[in-house]
Amino acid sequence: MLNFLPAPLIAFLSFSFYAVNTVFWLIPILIFSLFKALIPLSFSQKMFSYLLDLMASNWVAVNTFNQSLFTKMELKITGLEELNKKDWYLVLANHQSWVDIVVLQRVLHGEIPFLKFFLKKELIYVPILGLAWWALDFPFMKRYTQPFLKKNPHLRGKDLETTRKACEKFKHKPVSVMSFIEGTRFTQAKHDKQQSPFQHLLKPKAGGIAFVLDAMGEHLTTLVDVTIYYPEGIPTFVDFLCGRIKSVHIEIHTQEIDSALNGDYMNDRTHKIAFQKWLTKFWHEKDARLEKMRKNSLQSRNS
Repeated sequence: MLNFLPAPLIAFLSFSFYAVNTVFWLIPILIFSLFKALIPLSFSQKMFSYLLDLMASNWVAVNTFNQSLFTKMELKITGLEELNKKDWYLVLANHQSWVDIVVLQRVLHGEIPFLKFFLKKELIYVPILGLAWWALDFPFMKRYTQPFLKKNPHLRGKDLETTRKACEKFKHKPVSVMSFIEGTRFTQAKHDKQQSPFQHLLKPKAGGIAFVLDAMGEHLTTLVDVTIYYPEGIPTFVDFLCGRIKSVHIEIHTQEIDSALNGDYMNDRTHKIAFQKWLTKFWHEKDARLEKMRKNSLQSRNS
């Protein structure tokens, strides 16, 4: 509605709106986080978890309104009809820009349970945000390296046990766990340095997602494969704030999570090789999908 304004003014107003919205919701989230921490009763923990998720969901809803207010970004989406809010999901997506995060939140908001990211255990000590992430039930994982485990064999399996215990709350509450398995945003320089065998993607990192499935395999039932394509080229977050992104194409595909994907990735070599083969095939299919989306976009522009 206000996209007729000059780009710098749009960026300033849009960023200000996001900042005010974030502070507005962060304050009650932190307050109820403290209540959740101080009242360790099972009933109150569940009640606060649902209430906090609702606040975070409202934060996303207002951010989405902000986008519609300042930009004309058209979302072309397929596959949303396959989703619902009562299932347990593992969401995997390609990663090209910080814009991916706001696009995913906008597209999946209200379609699946609120997105949560696996975080390193150390991040719980980040001032303010660590408490908010804990209150919102973001799973924290503690990973021990192989050299560390060789020196401390008595701790083998403890990292997974700790993460599983943290995820027990999801037995009775649907959840969506999100992962960018490339581990970083795509750039041509990174692609060339990796000598990636994929045309539009970086190499996927199997260890992190294998750990998630090993820790939460009994809770996660469906894999949500999200492919994001920007027809005008990969945007920066400044492009997003200025309203320069005209369209985004998103394809969503779901599949049941095969129980064979659950296993001891770190210590079972046979499982590790099988998992890597599955992930490589999965990533090649996504790469082909991106190429098809690129060709279809070019054809529609030229027709």
